[in-house]
Amino acid sequence: MLHTLLVGLGRSGRELHLPVLRRLREEAAATGARSLFAPDDPLGYDILPTAPVPGLLTVPSLAQARARLDPAVTVVHLCSPPTERVEVLRELARLGFRSFLVEKPIGTDSAVVDALRLLRHEYGLRLAVVAPWLHSTLTERLERLVRSGSLGRLRHITVHQHKPRLRRSLSTPSHPTAFDVELPHSVGVVLRLAGAGRVTTASCTDARVGGAVVPRMGTAGLTLEHTGGVVSRIATDLASPLRERRIVLGFDAGTAVGHYPVSGEDAYAHLRVTPIGLPEQYEIFPDEALDACLLQTYRGFAEGADFVADFALQAEVVEALDQAKNHVATDAGDTTHTGERGLRVG
Repeated sequence: MLHTLLVGLGRSGRELHLPVLRRLREEAAATGARSLFAPDDPLGYDILPTAPVPGLLTVPSLAQARARLDPAVTVVHLCSPPTERVEVLRELARLGFRSFLVEKPIGTDSAVVDALRLLRHEYGLRLAVVAPWLHSTLTERLERLVRSGSLGRLRHITVHQHKPRLRRSLSTPSHPTAFDVELPHSVGVVLRLAGAGRVTTASCTDARVGGAVVPRMGTAGLTLEHTGGVVSRIATDLASPLRERRIVLGFDAGTAVGHYPVSGEDAYAHLRVTPIGLPEQYEIFPDEALDACLLQTYRGFAEGADFVADFALQAEVVEALDQAKNHVATDAGDTTHTGERGLRVG
């Protein structure tokens, strides 16, 4: 059985990871199945003081966490901001921890990924990444649709990821740009569906509310040209009044339109497949993607998986986002990645 250490008790650790872990443990207990999860409450640590959380035992330091846990049977959920990943991971590795589930994005740029890769090799770490969309039932169905060839060749992918996030952007500078919030989900999906590619256009705007400005945290978008000829266009709006997570696949002989759940309050996905000249197929189905991600990751740790392929895909995601940021900076004439206009290059 595996113990849990949550490092970083912001929204991801406290409001996403912890409730899912609690639900998975309760489900295992209810079915009488041998649980992957140790019966004791997870440990949690944050550099900032945090209010007590039911079902979570907090410790004042990572050294105290090490004194309470056996690293050989502990999974560390690294939910600290992506700008602090390398330092925190190094400290945990020196304390003996080896199994990590890292919040997306795995890094803010390719240099961070390179540093994480070096730490992985130096300490023999197993690094998995929180990538719910890659564990999503909707993504699995889209992948089967592409592989089956039933709608002919895949030609283009469009993704819209809109969410109201202004309060968090104004109060908590946890992400450097809008590229780092929602796009790690969708870039991973399009790379899986269409293969490797390069960024050819990119855009980014500031978030503005009255006189308040949060640089680079308004909208973001990019175009990927995949080596196989598919073109993916992804856009996000973090100042949107509406929530939407929509993906559209265009084939030679039809289209597929999918909607990922926009929150844990109603975890159902929608898929509409429209073949040319044939009746439309429409399905609604449960899609607890984060549950599936954590469950499969814990199983992988228990079975000795190395997660090398997982890390490689996430490194490609960061590389694509890095390319997009560089495109925007080049167009702006500096390295600040800012601008209220929709910066475009290509």
